[in-house]
Amino acid sequence: MKITYSSKIRSLILVAALSVGLGFVSPVSAQGGSYILDTHSQQLIKLGTLGGNVSYAWAINDAGQVAGESNGHAFITGPNGVGMTDLGTLGGGFSSASAINDAGQAVGRSTTPGVVGWHAFITGPNGVGMTDLGTLSGEGFTGHSDSGGVNDAGRVVGYSLTVADRWHAFITGPNGVGMTDLGTLGGYSSFATGINAAGQVVGYSNTVSSGGNHAFITGPGGGGMTDLGTLGGVFSVAQDVNDAGQVVGWSNTATGAQHAFITGPNGEGMTDLGTLGGDDSYATAINDAGQVVGYSDTAAGERHAFITGPNGASMTDLNLNSLVELPAGTVLAPTLDINNVGQVLVTAVIPEPHSYALMLAGLILVGFMVWRKQVLA
Repeated sequence: MKITYSSKIRSLILVAALSVGLGFVSPVSAQGGSYILDTHSQQLIKLGTLGGNVSYAWAINDAGQVAGESNGHAFITGPNGVGMTDLGTLGGGFSSASAINDAGQAVGRSTTPGVVGWHAFITGPNGVGMTDLGTLSGEGFTGHSDSGGVNDAGRVVGYSLTVADRWHAFITGPNGVGMTDLGTLGGYSSFATGINAAGQVVGYSNTVSSGGNHAFITGPGGGGMTDLGTLGGVFSVAQDVNDAGQVVGWSNTATGAQHAFITGPNGEGMTDLGTLGGDDSYATAINDAGQVVGYSDTAAGERHAFITGPNGASMTDLNLNSLVELPAGTVLAPTLDINNVGQVLVTAVIPEPHSYALMLAGLILVGFMVWRKQVLA
């Protein structure tokens, strides 16, 4: 189950801000945003905000509590996305929640007083309180850390700058206690993006020989780091893992395209999930049934949200074969998360005026890919 979501799509915030700076009226702010698509009740539930125009949701737990960011502060909602609670900060001006477990413990990052950068945090159940997790650099060092995921024991994974000024993946003990460096696949950096109930951690790391990052999975409790390989190209990225150890993410292929993948239990094998008819696809989350969500290019050159059946079977375009009736003109773009009860966290855009929506969608995708290329460089 995806009770984690890393900060990899936070660049959307910057791109949305850019669209305002360019003088466009953002249709996302006015007529779109983050939604829960409930495949059982056949509802599309729009999330509120903390007083701004839009909220950015990153993760959903089995109760339907959502974690994310609105108006510069981390938030969680109540069950099924109802209400929104401001989680505050670690003393600075900004925070963002990137993952939530079934107890309602949220994790993310926040600025702190007198520190240049941000620190990872964890809250208590239902978002109560916020604890600074520190960094791998040691107390008092001006550095950064960020949370990528949390399991139901409160073990947090993410990435932090080390004393050597390198990004390394980390895992904590239960309820965020302690921070252990997970090392790398032989290169200089690694990033942890998800964790399951057994403490198997996934992410991506530099390797010595490939010239790019490779997806990895660890053993239970974060022990060991196994290279998951690629779909024939030079890099791969793991984004999530379920309790069976099935890993999803994306990899470039021998032709240079980027395709979503799923592995077998405990990271065994890597299967190309294909696309919705276009060149590229990206898997962002998986639940315990093996249903995968993400987004893909279509034959028409658009990017649409997708969902698969159990174990990654049969990629379906949520816009063309929606499990709920969508309001007229709604486009389901990046799909960010899925829980075990069939609730999918999506970004919806109502393209009105049409040209502005297309411009914003293009900017979002460009911003995401620029960020990704910088990290993978």
